[in-house]
Amino acid sequence: MEERSCLADLGASGARFERLPDTYAAPGCNKLGTVQLSALAGDRTTFGVSNLGPVRCAVAKVFGDWARYGVDRAAREILGSPIARIETMGSYACRKVAGTERLSAHARAEAIDVSGFVLADGRRIVLKRDWNGGDAATREFLRVVHKSACKRFGTVLGPEYNAAHEDHFHLEGTGPKFCR
Repeated sequence: MEERSCLADLGASGARFERLPDTYAAPGCNKLGTVQLSALAGDRTTFGVSNLGPVRCAVAKVFGDWARYGVDRAAREILGSPIARIETMGSYACRKVAGTERLSAHARAEAIDVSGFVLADGRRIVLKRDWNGGDAATREFLRVVHKSACKRFGTVLGPEYNAAHEDHFHLEGTGPKFCR
């Protein structure tokens, strides 16, 4: 029932997606209750997501809400242009957290790595280049969307967390809050 409710909520949000079959891979790795997002809704238009694989419905719903209320609105307000696309480094990957024996949230399709944003006016904002090197408005935009993500996702890691996250936001789950 919870999954049906999530799919209905995701559809009502204006997101375009396909429900994927449940699959199991190596021990601890699975894609259960996942969707493939193809577009998200902003206030005025829809926009794309690139390189995104399977993601759990609940995480997809939070991602869509963040994209609309945190990213698209901030882009229009701070940068004067809506979002055209959110660029990701993917979602599902059967792997461990770097340097540990613990499985990553990516192994359960519960995390998305966001590397950049393309605006409707053609500008491309890339975390690795623009977190510290962009103009003042671009840096403000990135910090605002990072802070917004921290309000919605369970774990958010960004460029100030460690060198492994210098080029992306790791957006994970909906549980206890950890924001860096």
